[in-house]
Amino acid sequence: MAEGNRDYDSVLIVDFGGQYTHLIARRIRELGVYSEIIPARDLSREAFERISPKAVILSGSPASVLEHEPPMPPKWILDIGIPILGICYGHQALARMLGGRVSRGVGEYGGARIRIVRRDAIFEGFGDVEEVWMSHSDYVEKPPEDAEILAVSEDTGYIASFRISGKPIYGVQFHPEVSHTVKGRVLLDNFLRLAGARREWRPSGTVDRIVNEISRSIGPGEKVLCAVSGGIDSTVTALLVKRAVGDRLVTVFVDHGLLREGEAQEVLERLRKLGLNPVFIDASKRFLEALRGVRDPEEKRKIIGKLFADIFKEIVDKDPDIKWLAQGTTYPDVIESGSSPHAARIKTHHNVGGLPRDLGLKVIEPLRSFYKDEVRELARVLGVPDEVIKRHPFPGPGLAVRIVGEVSEEKLRILRRATKIVEEELKTAGIYDSLWQAFPVLLESSWVGVKGDARREGYIIIIRAVESEDGMTAEWARISYEILDRISKRITRELPEVTMVAYAITPKPPSTIEPQ
Repeated sequence: MAEGNRDYDSVLIVDFGGQYTHLIARRIRELGVYSEIIPARDLSREAFERISPKAVILSGSPASVLEHEPPMPPKWILDIGIPILGICYGHQALARMLGGRVSRGVGEYGGARIRIVRRDAIFEGFGDVEEVWMSHSDYVEKPPEDAEILAVSEDTGYIASFRISGKPIYGVQFHPEVSHTVKGRVLLDNFLRLAGARREWRPSGTVDRIVNEISRSIGPGEKVLCAVSGGIDSTVTALLVKRAVGDRLVTVFVDHGLLREGEAQEVLERLRKLGLNPVFIDASKRFLEALRGVRDPEEKRKIIGKLFADIFKEIVDKDPDIKWLAQGTTYPDVIESGSSPHAARIKTHHNVGGLPRDLGLKVIEPLRSFYKDEVRELARVLGVPDEVIKRHPFPGPGLAVRIVGEVSEEKLRILRRATKIVEEELKTAGIYDSLWQAFPVLLESSWVGVKGDARREGYIIIIRAVESEDGMTAEWARISYEILDRISKRITRELPEVTMVAYAITPKPPSTIEPQ
């Protein structure tokens, strides 16, 4: 995680492995205050003093305080004299630490309504009843003796918020960091106001700090290897490292054969315009051969990650001055791969967990504590053109994770063309830039169709299009029927192997954005 920056006021977020932890940090940063996440197990007085926060937030967690040895914050945190906000699991942990009782209940998942029963500064701007987002089964059955109940759930009557009387210690059962909580940002803004935090932090102002940190980390004469894909994460990473070490940056672009139509040449041209002249390696046959017969999505990711590492090792073996590997790892990569203590792994990201120890390189991840929208802000400062900044996120394993089941040349051909059609139609309609991601997925199952008055069994393609701020929660895009109709007709007309096109309308959560 990023080091605390003494030039700005900060908020410390204690991470218990919740999937929304990074969203808390992001919301605080959006409100102009620097936020730093620290795993609960690493929270010490020394770490606290280094960060010197104006306030502390305790995150949610997939764990339960009813477990035999649940992860808990240290007791000294209750006596530090600055505002504390416990969210979901953090709310329950505070209640238990202060003498309250937590029990297993019926559970609340998704949208809910809370009623404010006691007015407090943290709920300034709230009406009597507000819409919030819940995700819990445990609940605070009995609050601490010195607690004031501030809000209750209308559906269950559970305590939705409490405050310790006379102290700025708060618990909220709902998630104010999630956009579905209508006035969640208002609550966090109120919390920062209670903390007296200055609103002076901006992502765009961190470029020099990041470059200086990289410069201090890389020793004299040491080279840095950075794989670039043409996406914003790897491009920004390479540009930051180049500012820090200049010609000691070795960029490499690997064509793993899982790219979109014409993408390899487009990427090379864009990178060269930015002053990045990557070594180009066509390893498509190597990757496709390794993936032959593999159906499990996690296994596909691991194979692809290992092959990337093998290629990197071959480069390193030829140049002993390469001592570092720069990766475009961002917060969503880290969280979804379950690398945070107590976090549940959703899927493995090849740039997080796929590197063998014998690679012999130290890893530097300049974007590890940034979200996608913040990376875009950094990109603008670095002079990255809009065509890269507005490019939809594309997974490192490429089309392999958008093909359900075994990857083959035929499936890649079909999916490449379908992808081109989707992107062309959305750009023609003028809505491509307003979407977070939009792409087709090729299913393993088939659908019976009729083409040329004859029965034909063909592939099913699912179109996935979502709107999001950061990729960690998402709503399915309400694309017009006319656009969807054009996409469907073009795919089935131009790809005779496809007999069914469907549209995915499940948000995240419960679904992920990518299929695998």
